[in-house]
Amino acid sequence: MTEKAAPAPAAGGSRAGMKKELPERFRDYKHVWVLIEMERGAVHPVSWELLGEGRKLADKLGVELAGALLAGPGEATQKAVDEAFSYGADLVYLMEDPLLADYRNQPYAAAMTDLVNTYKPEILLMGATNLGRDLAGTVATTLATGLTADCTELAIDHEGSLAATRPTFGGTLLCTIHTLNFRPQMATIRPRVMAMPEAQEGRSGRVIRHALVMEEASIITKILDFIADANMEKAQLAYADIVVAGGMGLGRPENFKLVTDLAAVLGAEYGCSRPVVQKGWMPAERQIGQTGKTIRPRLYIAAGISGAIQHRVGVEGSDIILAINTDPNATIFEFAHMGIVGDALQILPALTEAFRRRLAVNRLAG
Repeated sequence: MTEKAAPAPAAGGSRAGMKKELPERFRDYKHVWVLIEMERGAVHPVSWELLGEGRKLADKLGVELAGALLAGPGEATQKAVDEAFSYGADLVYLMEDPLLADYRNQPYAAAMTDLVNTYKPEILLMGATNLGRDLAGTVATTLATGLTADCTELAIDHEGSLAATRPTFGGTLLCTIHTLNFRPQMATIRPRVMAMPEAQEGRSGRVIRHALVMEEASIITKILDFIADANMEKAQLAYADIVVAGGMGLGRPENFKLVTDLAAVLGAEYGCSRPVVQKGWMPAERQIGQTGKTIRPRLYIAAGISGAIQHRVGVEGSDIILAINTDPNATIFEFAHMGIVGDALQILPALTEAFRRRLAVNRLAG
């Protein structure tokens, strides 16, 4: 008696071949959720960016989009609820408690786990911020579900599952990951990867309040004081309208003055590629790319940067990318909107002087 070989998966259908029937306990998991990340009365902008992306996913699935807000009581919390509706949420799950006024992993993880187990979302999105990364890992572990971190693209596949794309192998490849047989399907997305949606004033929705079942005595971590980040007023690359950056093509660390000079004239932020930070030429807070800052400026000027994929995923949301490189075959020219083949050490000073003269004329005319 001979065994019959299992049929090979159809071409392009290997992912479908792996798909198993969703277990019964997960079949009533519906809707798309976004964590509304709020600290000290302010909502992180990534929350609104994710609501914009979540709206697309929810519409594709034909389900509701919900915000999940964990916060202390107060006017700022109510304002955050109203803003969530204006950015696309149909409803907000609200846990409002003094124990949630400041982020601590234990109460936040317990609160989010309770919300998920009670209301059963199909997809849960969080920002890949310090808070979001810390919370997402704990929640995914507690729920025994999958988590795709630092995604650059989200989509719904032909079977209605979340397809989450992220860089891998040090940013040299992009891979798409599916959480096939567990719910919720979780993903974190870095700030500025997704576009900020337009707020729709006057939009409203439902609020579902849910109590936090926890006492301060059971929380191990205590808040003693709040000390503001001393560096928070320094590099603001993620939200700059114009960014000028340099790479190893500039040759020496002192040549980065050409980058900062141009940035100063344009009123821009300045940054660099990963190898520059690894060389110690610039601080890590100035690194742009998948392992640094993701940016979406109106204008990005990249001088002496080759354009490796880990850099590309951090800048491809820019409205206009101007690349300067001596190598006409440099990868960056494949995705730049405009390119100059030439020596950045000569071109940067020329651009700086040209912009200085033009801006001076504009000021006089105005």
